[in-house]
Amino acid sequence: MCATQYTRRQALQLGGASLLAATCAGSLRAQPAAAPKKILYFTKSAGFEHSVVKRDGGQLSHSEKLLVELGQRSGFDVTPSKDGRVFDGQHAQYDAFVFYTSGDVTTVGTDGAPAMTAAGKRALLDAVSAGKGFLGIHAATDSFRGAGDGRQVDPYIAMIGGEFVSHGEQQTARMTVVNPRFPGLEQLGSGFELHEEWYALRNFAPDLHVLLIHETEGMRGDMYARPPFPATWARRHGDGRVFYTSLGHREDVWTHPTFEQILTGALRWVTGQAEVDIPPNMTQVTPGADTAGT
Repeated sequence: MCATQYTRRQALQLGGASLLAATCAGSLRAQPAAAPKKILYFTKSAGFEHSVVKRDGGQLSHSEKLLVELGQRSGFDVTPSKDGRVFDGQHAQYDAFVFYTSGDVTTVGTDGAPAMTAAGKRALLDAVSAGKGFLGIHAATDSFRGAGDGRQVDPYIAMIGGEFVSHGEQQTARMTVVNPRFPGLEQLGSGFELHEEWYALRNFAPDLHVLLIHETEGMRGDMYARPPFPATWARRHGDGRVFYTSLGHREDVWTHPTFEQILTGALRWVTGQAEVDIPPNMTQVTPGADTAGT
């Protein structure tokens, strides 16, 4: 209540005019705006360096520019980095991490950027488990992947929830939407088609909440001769929130409204700005997916 809603007698009963003035001032004072969530966009390429994360001299890459701009429009403070040393303490300032990485990023590898240390890798996994958000895009499932039959699952792969196997030629494929209530998927209907480089994946975490199903019927390439499998998902890792999408190889995909909606919704969810139930559903919506792709 403010002054016009109190009688003088009521004001005196509450402690006098000074209290009344303080009450009014407090009610009229503007509430401070919440600080934007801070996002680290990590794009080190120890393996294949995708064009969307490759920098030209000192200029940010295609995807870095677009994610910074998306953040500015959506209320996120996005900081791009290829320097693996950021996880030796500097990572604590961020609310969530977005990875578009390749290969073993604890080695210098292809792009020549400083490697993540073993301690930094542990710090990342501990931070997510303790409540930070994690969003993996496309090649993020290529980092720390196993060799051969892939039975040895790295702790990073266990955290992200799946592992890259291979891909075929770029082609059009269909994504089926499983949960249209998930942030960013509300306007996508029952699904969509997109021309993209499509990852075949394996070693899925059993607690995945599948969001988009990769429909394989009619696709060219032996790696797609398998039942439909998860292409985008969410899961909890300890107290943290993990989201992954296999989309994001092509530069034009990064400017596609559908992909922008997916990323925006994912950022909202991994930073705790949106709530939705994510019960495990892989065995129900993609039966057979976890036994294929080896």
